[in-house]
Amino acid sequence: MNGDTVTTSDDEARREPRAAYEPVTTTSTTDTRRPAYGSGRVLILVYGIFAVAATARATVQLLQRPGEAPVAYGLSALAGVVYIAATVALAHNGRRMRRLGWCAVLFELVGVLAVGTLSVARPDLFPHDSVWSHFGSGYGYVPAVLPLLGVAWLWHSSPARVAAHADRG
Repeated sequence: MNGDTVTTSDDEARREPRAAYEPVTTTSTTDTRRPAYGSGRVLILVYGIFAVAATARATVQLLQRPGEAPVAYGLSALAGVVYIAATVALAHNGRRMRRLGWCAVLFELVGVLAVGTLSVARPDLFPHDSVWSHFGSGYGYVPAVLPLLGVAWLWHSSPARVAAHADRG
């Protein structure tokens, strides 16, 4: 076979020629949906308060007394990071931020339930309280209710659900 002749099978001859990879050009779009309002803003405010409170508390505890209760203080720091992520995600409308919001709020719910259950069943593991220990009793049980409100808000404000609801009626 020399370099001038190219043989192809019947299947290859019938296929559409492949287009060269061309970059896709898109135009930027403006998100016209309103940001969170009403109860959504209140929820974001509460998440923001908990983000600051949990992060500040954990930072002070870990800097002043790192050896006293590293698990509890570490969990408070983790809670602070989760609250920060949830606050930022709930305040934005984008698809990626909604995914981050779902992940943060569901992680928070699992964390509150797991740490709350462990702190009741095995109090020796938590010589000092964390934000999530005893289901957030040190914070008026707000840490136990907050992820449920976050899930409700994310579901209620879902663009797909809102659009489907608008199409029906």
